[in-house]
Order: sequence, then structure tokens, then C-alpha cells
Amino acid sequence: MTRTDPQAAPAAWVCVPTYNERENLEALVRRLLAVFEESAINGHVLVIDDSSPDGTGQIADRLAGESDRVQVLHRPRKSGIGPAYRDGFRHALAHGADLVLEMDCDFSHDPAAVPLLVYAARDADLVLGSRYVPGGRVEDWGLLRRTISRGGSLYAKAVLGVPVNDLTGGFKCFRREVIEAIPLDQVSSAGYVFQIEMTYRAVLLGFRVVEVPITFTDRTQGASKMSRGIVLEAATHVPRLRRQLGRGRGRGRRQR
Repeated sequence: MTRTDPQAAPAAWVCVPTYNERENLEALVRRLLAVFEESAINGHVLVIDDSSPDGTGQIADRLAGESDRVQVLHRPRKSGIGPAYRDGFRHALAHGADLVLEMDCDFSHDPAAVPLLVYAARDADLVLGSRYVPGGRVEDWGLLRRTISRGGSLYAKAVLGVPVNDLTGGFKCFRREVIEAIPLDQVSSAGYVFQIEMTYRAVLLGFRVVEVPITFTDRTQGASKMSRGIVLEAATHVPRLRRQLGRGRGRGRRQR
């Protein structure tokens, strides 16, 4: 499918990776559809399900049958958020997306904030919903979780040397051109360091990255996907990104 008419509202595809999210998925999708209607956004929802054993995929299929603004991408197994998003990005671009958003399924990211990211993309190539800029905040987290998250972002910012405050956040809006310019097959991160890598690659390519404040709220339904392995991956992978990608910094920078 070709891109949408440039005179029309840009097609914004919200990619939502899922694994055992039956408690949250239907409510999230219905809220997103309402936000699209209320804000006059040409929006679509892509559920990327990693063969959830709790029936999340079947719920997604039912919702897709009810609305042509909902599609489902079934993946054969759980292999990390990075591979899920890469497959989702390819699907969204192939179906005409002008803007591609990342969003968690557990209401940690408020669907009402989607228009904020979409509108900010008029003047930016990558918009980050940021917890760590003035006006941004985190609710319902304990001290340890706050320390891990904030410390991870500060660590990645210092190692990579980029002017981004919330490198680990997962609420984003990419312009199509950004994803097309990043070689997705070379994006190696499987866990949440995928968020760091995609933003770092966008910065190195010279795309304009902006942060807008959001409120992040901890999930109330279902189980968190955070694990010790995810934290360890970030600690080891960030320096590797700097070694592998940082050498070419400043080359081929893009101007809008």
C-alpha cells in the first residue's frame, strides 16, 4: 500500500506489543479508537501478539473484526519487545503509515496523550513521551523502580552522549522517514534497551528528536514484564552501542 495523500491527515499507527494482556487490551483499544475520533486523528491500532497463552490474540482478532482501524500481527513466540516492534514497524509502513507510535498495553501510557505526540511530530522527526523533562512525572512506583528507571536513563545519556533525558521510555512517535532510514535488521536489542538503540540511531542520523512531558502510571492489571535480565542487557548493551555506532557519529546527518 502506498502512503496516504499528503493533503490528508497523516496516518498514525499505534503499535501495541502484547503478551498475556487480556485484562487490558480491549479497554485500551476502545479508548484509543475514541481518542482518534475525539481528536480527528487518522489513527489505526496494530496489536502485535506473541502467541499469548491467555487468549490475548483472540481478543485482538475480535476487535479487528469490529473495526477496520484495528489490525493484528500474530507472532509465533515471545522473543522480546525489540523483535515485536520491528515486525510491527514493517507492517505499519507496508500499510501506509506516515507516523508510527509505540505504546504499552497496560495503560502506563495514557491514550489521551497520543494526540500530543502526533501533533508534536509536525515539527519533529521523533517525539518522545518523556517522564524526565519539566512537567513529566511517574506515579505509583516505589523507590527501587524509580531509581532503576531514572538511573538507566542517566547512564545511557552519559555513555552515549546524547541530549535526551528519557532514553528508556517506550511512548514514542516516529515519522515514517526515520524508520525507513534505520536498518531494522541491524537493530540488535531484544529487550527494553531497544528503546535506547532506536533513539540513538535516530540522533546519529541527524533526525530532530524532541521530548514532550507525560505522566507514566504503573499498571493495575496483569504482570510487569520487567526482569533482572532486561536490566543486565541494558547495562552491557549500551556501551556496545557506543562502540559500534558512535564511531560514525556526524556522518550523513539529515536536515529537514
